[in-house]
Amino acid sequence: MVENYKYVRIQGRDLAINTLTGRGFFSICMDLVRNKVMDKEDEDLYMVIDEWFAENLPWPEPCKRQESVICYFKTENENEMLKWVKPVLWLLDRYEIPYYLVYTNTPGEIIYEDQFQIVARADDIVIRPMQKTWSEGK
Repeated sequence: MVENYKYVRIQGRDLAINTLTGRGFFSICMDLVRNKVMDKEDEDLYMVIDEWFAENLPWPEPCKRQESVICYFKTENENEMLKWVKPVLWLLDRYEIPYYLVYTNTPGEIIYEDQFQIVARADDIVIRPMQKTWSEGK
């Protein structure tokens, strides 16, 4: 069933302020590094992985500007990406960070694309408290 999807995203439970969707694994892991949560060996492993992504995947301009966008990997390149992603998933498991693999064919309006990834505009998700349709006294 997974092979029927074009895109995958790895995200945590904590919401990103600019998209109101789960934060991506890069920012989650970088927080673990900044907050000195990881052991030195694990931090070194993550930094090697982060460096590979920095050298091999362009950092899209909408992401640099912290626009309301969401990044997905293309599943067609899954085999090449998995060798770099699997150790990150292991690190998230090791530090008991919940995460989700979100597969989709409909990420929203795609505003950037390269060989490995796409960037889509975040849906206009608005979280509002439930409005009352009756008065409290009734």
